Amino acid sequence: MVKVLVIEDEIEIRANLLELLALEGYDIVGADNGITGLIGAMEHKPDLILCDVMMPELDGHDVLSALRQEPETASIPFIFLTALADKGDIRQGMALGADDYLTKPFTCMEVIGAIETRLQKQAAIAEQYKADSNQELEALQQENQQFRDALDQDQAALVSDIRLHMKSALNQLNQVSSLLKTLPASKEREQGIALIQKTCVAKIKMLARIPNFEYLPEANLHQRSEESQLDELVLTDEAEELTASFF
Repeated sequence: MVKVLVIEDEIEIRANLLELLALEGYDIVGADNGITGLIGAMEHKPDLILCDVMMPELDGHDVLSALRQEPETASIPFIFLTALADKGDIRQGMALGADDYLTKPFTCMEVIGAIETRLQKQAAIAEQYKADSNQELEALQQENQQFRDALDQDQAALVSDIRLHMKSALNQLNQVSSLLKTLPASKEREQGIALIQKTCVAKIKMLARIPNFEYLPEANLHQRSEESQLDELVLTDEAEELTASFF
């Protein structure tokens, strides 16, 4: 149910407005001056406010100015009720953020028409804001998805580069191992072969961890040669210096 706050210091006018709005099905709240009206607006958070301009202590302009400064009440439709027909007064109210003016004396139809018009405009604004928010959310989701897709593509490219690099390194190590085997038998030769084979096995294991990567190593990288025991090989400083000498 739509809630309307009526701020009017003249008892008869306020009573007539409250009765009219109640008959129209509105949820009504009355206030007899600007101070109680301001308190009522903060407490009840009405959907629309009808407010007299000329009131003691706190006039309608002061009430509107105070409400527009509070986030919770800043967007409440606000209609002034006034006996003044001065254009300067109307402009002042509009500058403060008033949505409409009803000049006394007004008819029931004028009051109801003004209220319905403002509520319809408020609903349209809310609907447009919702639509804009949905569009912004969709745009943000699309940007997020594009970022994820780009990230996936970058990751795929990185994995592809790693695969090519490691396959190339394996081929080079295999070639060096083959060359070492052509040299005369010696302790250093066997250590070098074993070191290269161990490095190849480590790279093959690394390749196997890459998703969807199928790689069949050459048999000689898994076999123990008669001259060396791969699993027992320990990488020492001497072996590292030997490897450096081969390259």
